[in-house]
Amino acid sequence: MPSALPPESRTADTEVSTIQARGAAPSWVRRHALLLAALVTAALVVVSLFVGVYDLSSEGGGEMFLITRVPRTLALVLAGSAMAVSGLVMQRLTQNRFVEPTTSGTTEWAMLGLLLVVILWPQASLTVQMIASSLTAFLGTLVFMAILRRIQVRTTLVVPVVGMMLGAVVSAFTTMIAFQTNYLQMLGTWFMGSFTSVVRGQYEVLWLVAAVMLMVMLMADRLTVVGLGRDVATTVGVNYERVLFAGTALVALATGVTTVVVGFLPFVGLVVPNMVSILRGDDLRATTPWVALGGIALVTACDIVGRLIRWPFEVPVAMVLGVVGAVVFIALVLKGARRD
Repeated sequence: MPSALPPESRTADTEVSTIQARGAAPSWVRRHALLLAALVTAALVVVSLFVGVYDLSSEGGGEMFLITRVPRTLALVLAGSAMAVSGLVMQRLTQNRFVEPTTSGTTEWAMLGLLLVVILWPQASLTVQMIASSLTAFLGTLVFMAILRRIQVRTTLVVPVVGMMLGAVVSAFTTMIAFQTNYLQMLGTWFMGSFTSVVRGQYEVLWLVAAVMLMVMLMADRLTVVGLGRDVATTVGVNYERVLFAGTALVALATGVTTVVVGFLPFVGLVVPNMVSILRGDDLRATTPWVALGGIALVTACDIVGRLIRWPFEVPVAMVLGVVGAVVFIALVLKGARRD
């Protein structure tokens, strides 16, 4: 009798079984693996607090610590976990492992909304910018989903290619508007995602993504079922369209908020969910905490590298993430090609 699971799920389950069968780690490590991962991530967060040019031992160091270092590190935690979990949800909704906000055009749509509100309402607050960015991200993701429904051949690589092409068109349109309105430099800053400008009073809207992750946890079982396809979801009594709509809205909100505060963070939602899936399987409820921790660890580690590699200057975290993500993306594509 053929399995109801999609081929990618069966492959991941097989890999997990293989890893478990090898007994690669002692039993106590497997039992407390999540705790160990949390401790490693916490260590990176602590290191991030004490990396920077400003001498904290000098006069006013304590105040600078609270104004810049703590907000920046909290932004790393919230943005990293939000983009990683958003990628996980997008992959379930599209049933494709190469889809995430930056390969589906969602981030480019968010930037278009942000640019429009800056042009039309220069005095708009961060909250208004966040709402505009999230709405356009939601609209753009719906467009991407509608295009996917009309594509007959939805192979592993065709879906993200469609998303990247759509994102390129939106990005070109956004660049043209920015050029015509003299906002090109600001747009370039958004594309070079960075935590340099994050200080107290400018990152607090990011706490909304914590609510998004809580909602994802509450909807985990439904999202897992929707990831198995419309027929399976309908058979077990899950409203496919409603869950798809809700999941898309959560991803758009997380992407919009993150874009307003720190800009473009490429490949986080691609690298982390795929690595977690290989090691832990595809159960969304069980893997969401792993994905959140992985997103925090990846973004924090890349930000630390960006701060140290050209000391005392900084390399934007998006540049480091782009290099790491591109290498992992190519490795996953080559692995898929060998499997085929």
